[in-house]
Amino acid sequence: MARTRLAGAARVARWADAALGPGRAGAAGDGKATLSAATAERAAAELGLSVAQVRAEWDTARLAGLVEVHGDNARPGWRLRAWDRDDSAVLRGWVALFDAWSLACPEPEGHEAAAVAEVVSAMPQVLSFLQLSAGPVPEDQLLDLLHQRVTELRTERCEVPYGPEPDSRAAAPYGIEPDPAFPASEREPALPTAAWGPASPAAAPGPAPSATATTSTAPAPAGVPAAPRPGPVREAGPVGEDGAVGGASLAPLLDWALRALASVGALTYGGGQATLTPLGSWAVWVKLEQICVAAQSPAGNIEQAAEDMLRGCAQLRPNAARAEYRAWLAARPVGSAVTELLDAARGEDALLRGLAFEALRVVGAPAEPDVRSVLDEPALRPYALLWLAEHDGIDPEDAHEVLTRDEATWLWVDTAAAVADHGEAPMLVRHLESAVQPTVPALLDEVRAVGHPRTVQVLVALAAAHPDPALAKAVRRAAFQVHTGGS
Repeated sequence: MARTRLAGAARVARWADAALGPGRAGAAGDGKATLSAATAERAAAELGLSVAQVRAEWDTARLAGLVEVHGDNARPGWRLRAWDRDDSAVLRGWVALFDAWSLACPEPEGHEAAAVAEVVSAMPQVLSFLQLSAGPVPEDQLLDLLHQRVTELRTERCEVPYGPEPDSRAAAPYGIEPDPAFPASEREPALPTAAWGPASPAAAPGPAPSATATTSTAPAPAGVPAAPRPGPVREAGPVGEDGAVGGASLAPLLDWALRALASVGALTYGGGQATLTPLGSWAVWVKLEQICVAAQSPAGNIEQAAEDMLRGCAQLRPNAARAEYRAWLAARPVGSAVTELLDAARGEDALLRGLAFEALRVVGAPAEPDVRSVLDEPALRPYALLWLAEHDGIDPEDAHEVLTRDEATWLWVDTAAAVADHGEAPMLVRHLESAVQPTVPALLDEVRAVGHPRTVQVLVALAAAHPDPALAKAVRRAAFQVHTGGS
């Protein structure tokens, strides 16, 4: 299903690779990766499509990561390069499109940006309800649920309601009223309603659907009883006929959201009801599973701030750490998660700096603007340059070539600081071999020149750890010179 849904976008992306690559005519007409009129007409003529179809498939290809635009040049994304041999790349592309559903259709006019943002934030709960329903759900029922969730979001922000006083009872998750005779401590916890970030099919512990075959609704995880079919949604308070909250109608915004989700293939919408497609049901299940597994995992970092989460992942193996990053990211909006990670990277702990950028690699393309914005910060610049190089398709083994000598030396000192603070002495000695300088004296000269704030501590730790007395003496002398400002 994912391959079928993205087939048109892949066709346009392949055309762009052949026609708009380096040294050929420009792709963008406005500097925003939008096809110029001439290019769109050319593509329509060569592909046998209308100009509107070309533009729509071009936008889909960009959102799915099948094509990347740099300046006036277009080039294939890694998912397009892996299209023919890797079904998981196709699924990842569709999940990226699903995550970007709010960009798939123009927002309805006459609504404030804050109202649109509230609806986007509330849609994960609506989608979860559709997944649990496992069938068609009337639009009126979804509107009631959307109203309830928007009201909760405003209550969390301590906004004063403009309408009549809402029901003071706590809102039951998915409209299921708890039995008052059943002890609260023994009730099932509500399913998470956190905002979703980019998800990876590989992160799902359950089976992924084939990229070429229709899938069925994913079963409950092993050992977890199947969720009951939810009942009607209970109103959190008075709702107008059009689902108005605070005088603003949510009905047009719900209609926009459902149409946008239908356009990316996540659901079918018509006749006053909506139904998740098998692909949409699988994607929602993946995201819920990520959150539930993280909440039950031994690491349990999902509720932690970025800095504490990174500290908790410091002792994990790389694969386990990436799983924690994915779960942590799935539980919060991408924008705020990236901001938190960059703030953690600005701290004094060099280990957290490196781990923060590892977590940003899991975020992928949505983090690019924020990563690019920190290039002017000396402490983050080497990490950001390596991240951007890998994001642009450069092999991680060769990415270091984008760094200047000073940037590579700064990064060497920063990494040595992380090893000195959290590693063992032999590891610090081995780190000496990773320096770009051919000799230790050359390294010491350049280390003194870059002015890293941890230079003295790193050199003292290295001198104490190194088994060669002569080399240790030279390193201690360099540390003393940095400390006293000598040369």
